[in-house]
Amino acid sequence: MNTAPTFTSAPAKTEQAGDSSPARRLVITPVRGIGEVRAGDDLVEVIGRACGRELRSGDILAVTSKIVSKAEGRTVPADQREDAVEQETVRLVASRETGNGTTRIVENRLGIVAAAAGVDASNTAEGTVLLLPLDPDASARALCRGLKRDFGVDVGVIITDTLGRPWRQGQTDAAIGAAGISVLLDLRGQPDASGRPMSATVSAVADEIAAAADLVKGKAAGLPVALVRGLDTLVTVGGMDKDPGARALLRPAAEDMFRQGSTEAYEDGRRSGTKSGYNAGYDDGHAAGYEDGYAAGYAAAASEARRRARISAG
Repeated sequence: MNTAPTFTSAPAKTEQAGDSSPARRLVITPVRGIGEVRAGDDLVEVIGRACGRELRSGDILAVTSKIVSKAEGRTVPADQREDAVEQETVRLVASRETGNGTTRIVENRLGIVAAAAGVDASNTAEGTVLLLPLDPDASARALCRGLKRDFGVDVGVIITDTLGRPWRQGQTDAAIGAAGISVLLDLRGQPDASGRPMSATVSAVADEIAAAADLVKGKAAGLPVALVRGLDTLVTVGGMDKDPGARALLRPAAEDMFRQGSTEAYEDGRRSGTKSGYNAGYDDGHAAGYEDGYAAGYAAAASEARRRARISAG
């Protein structure tokens, strides 16, 4: 395995007792020799051939979702892209008209909120688009089992994909599938650097690993897999069938304070106010957007009622 370039993070100080950090030295290496993946390819064999003999128990493999999708045959013709987006979508979050057409942020069938349901035309054959894997957590578990069988190692696997972030420019890789690894590191109750107990800190370590791995994989270098070494404490040896996978990273609907885009929330509130003339359904959680829309709708309904009264009065 050609190991250059490599991203290495080393500690600047000696580890202290009670330190909650999962590791003190982290090395991320791109895996070369994967080649083009096609429908029906065995990813355990493909990845094992490229780096299997280099693997150690406690390693983590960050695997770009595109090669998983390709192996699973999740390719459709580009002229069917809109149908594919529709089929993958379960809920519209926000939609905006731009100079390049309509941009839709949706929740897809996996529960992931992303542009165009994650349907993507990059790094795929001309005239085609790729859908996300059918079940990224199951794909990660299959890789864990296969590598354990063939090389005798307990490794964690993260299936990564590029996502945008609300209120932040640019994109970063995040975990959409995982197995054999703790995806969240709950630090609540542990002391901070000042000795005070932390009350809200739950680190999304699988997302952090996915983003760091992308520093060596890149988007156009043809390096879809990275080997992450130094986070052994996160690898759940023998627990791949019990861990919740990357689905644990999805925020439950009841905790989602931004379930709709502001424009969509405004329109829902306006329609409700216009129809009923009172705040029926404010508790849907549209907050300020709903409140503003409701007020506009209520004012429009009241104005129309006054106009009709004047007409009736003669």
